[in-house]
Amino acid sequence: MNIVYFDLETQKTFDEIGGREAGKLRLACGVTWSTARSDFAVYWEADAPALIAELKAADRVIGFNILNFDYEVLKPYAPNENFRAIRSTDMLQDIFRALGFRLSLDSVAKATLGATKTADGLQSVQWFRNGELDKVAEYCKSDVDITRRVYEFGREHGYIHYYSKLGSKLKVPVNWK
Repeated sequence: MNIVYFDLETQKTFDEIGGREAGKLRLACGVTWSTARSDFAVYWEADAPALIAELKAADRVIGFNILNFDYEVLKPYAPNENFRAIRSTDMLQDIFRALGFRLSLDSVAKATLGATKTADGLQSVQWFRNGELDKVAEYCKSDVDITRRVYEFGREHGYIHYYSKLGSKLKVPVNWK
């Protein structure tokens, strides 16, 4: 079984496009980590068809907010593709269903793994503009690795951790078997 963990970074911000239409943000970099190859693959905008092909061929794609963000960013590169047909687990949607509110990947990673993200999407856009593509790719790889580790923890234990607004460490049940 080939599980593909996935994240992407964009060329633009929502402020620049004047709204929340993720399809206008444009792909800067996409990264996958595949259980079949036990390694990362990095895709740039010109590689979007190959990235989409890998996602479609996976037995399952795992990500954080992939249904409402990452797949929406990819839609302009494959307008006739039904991304909802890709067998996916969106960790954020599962968390929202359980809690009734959203959590950031960074907050879940801190509470569950003791790890933090290395930067944020706005910093990644700046790196992209500055031509610092190696930094964009490394940041995206780091997010994919954190996503994979949180997912694996949840699959093994049946829950992940988060911090309440008052700082208490709490559990949210997940069914990622």
